[in-house]
Amino acid sequence: MSSQIALPLVTARGSETVIMGPSLVPAINALQSADSWPFRTAILAGPPRSGKSLLARWFAESGAGDVVDGADSLPEDEVFHRWNRAQAEGRPLLLVCDRAPGQWKIALPDLASRLGAALLIEIGPPDDELIAGLIMEHSMRRGLVIGDAVLAYLLPRVERSHAGIELLIETLDRLSLERKSPVTISLVRDAIAERTGAFQPRLL
Repeated sequence: MSSQIALPLVTARGSETVIMGPSLVPAINALQSADSWPFRTAILAGPPRSGKSLLARWFAESGAGDVVDGADSLPEDEVFHRWNRAQAEGRPLLLVCDRAPGQWKIALPDLASRLGAALLIEIGPPDDELIAGLIMEHSMRRGLVIGDAVLAYLLPRVERSHAGIELLIETLDRLSLERKSPVTISLVRDAIAERTGAFQPRLL
């Protein structure tokens, strides 16, 4: 397995890391090229718990531009005002949202056309390297020890979503505490069964 890369982020909240994998590289490259964005505007979209807000804070803290988090839940006139201000100041603007603009119900035609012209940066499902990194990161935060055999068992079976991985490790932590047991393949099997409601065969 290739090594994990941690992207450091130091903010007022302290030091944080963005766990990297090949699926995130295009997004990182795009965030580092803000001066080339159309109208210096980009939209960072991705599923819950995919690290959008953390990447946005890294972008803002680096001084590369301004950020509007949760843009798809704000009043349209506020988003339009932020876009106009960014154009007037000649400063890159990153809009962070759960949905791509095509999935918004935008009533203002001018805003719709401007968002349609922005660069869309989408975070997709995590790749195997990123999944492994997320499993280890969430486990470390909870004080769980994940051995190589357990990790190898988990990788092809875990839900391939950022939120799903986090919830599985939360379930593993709870079962480990309840049973006063280390993280074993048997415990992982029970955690997956609890999360999915599916029977996990005890072969392999």
